[in-house]
Amino acid sequence: MTITALPLSSSAPAKPHPDPLASSFATTYAGVVAFIAVATEGSFARAADRLGVGRSAVSRSVQKLEDQLNVRLFRRTTRSTTLTHEGDLFYDRCHTGVDRIVEAVEEMRDLREGAPRGQLRINAAVGFGRKVIAPLLSEFQTAYPDVSLDLVLSDKPMDFISDRVDIAFRNGRLEDAEIIAKQIVPMQMLVCASREYARNHGLPSTVEDLAQHRCINFRLPSGRVFEWEFKVDGQLRKFLPHAKLAYNDADLVLQAVLAGQGIAQLSGYLICDALKTGALVPSLVQYAPDDRAHYICYLSRQHLPSRMRVFIDFMTAKIRAADLQCLADLGIAA
Repeated sequence: MTITALPLSSSAPAKPHPDPLASSFATTYAGVVAFIAVATEGSFARAADRLGVGRSAVSRSVQKLEDQLNVRLFRRTTRSTTLTHEGDLFYDRCHTGVDRIVEAVEEMRDLREGAPRGQLRINAAVGFGRKVIAPLLSEFQTAYPDVSLDLVLSDKPMDFISDRVDIAFRNGRLEDAEIIAKQIVPMQMLVCASREYARNHGLPSTVEDLAQHRCINFRLPSGRVFEWEFKVDGQLRKFLPHAKLAYNDADLVLQAVLAGQGIAQLSGYLICDALKTGALVPSLVQYAPDDRAHYICYLSRQHLPSRMRVFIDFMTAKIRAADLQCLADLGIAA
């Protein structure tokens, strides 16, 4: 009886089958680009000139690619370089993809360095967006007709990522360290009243006097009432007046003040025109806070497309030229 010895099972793990996806990634982009250049130019030397590298670098890249693919892609003689059958097949399969990559790279370069084009999604608070930003958009599009603008007005803070915002205008004090915030102009907060109200009820001369006046409050998107702010003896002081009238829209607060229904603390950009015409008069100017500003914000300074760069520069210049510092215009020192 003959006994045939069977091989013992090895305790070593079986070698995994090669992952086609990983293998394809292992074929370097540099090798494929070098291959396409040689196939197109018909010469390693001309391919090297086109790529701006040395002939030996092109030869090494193609050799590495052939080793990775385990095929010969070129027939090379001292006089000519031609594709093998496998080289023809590989060229047909991959040159379109490489062309698309090159086109994509060129398009990205054009977006950064070429004429501004594409879409911008802009966010601003309702009052500032309506009063300051929106009137400037027509002039911007006249200068840059290939840029499309989508202006979203909201008093609620928007997230750059989830809301797909490119540029945001924000007011007040900024505490978000993850965004780039470029100050455009300081932001004034002024207590004001109509001339009729001032004639009938007088104006407060101290923060404590506010308790004797008909105040109009602004309710924030969070539901909280905005606290009036003052700088007294170099320190920030907040005051929440008792009010029988409150709105969640700054424009409505302004209209109520103009109608003589009370006094309010409002942003300078909202009331500049009314102060200049005399429809409103300021008070407690000496206590106006000086640590707020209007900002233009975006996520990163790196790789900004040209449409963003020109929009930031345009809006910064125009808003500064608009001179929202109304007290200086009136010859009043804060």
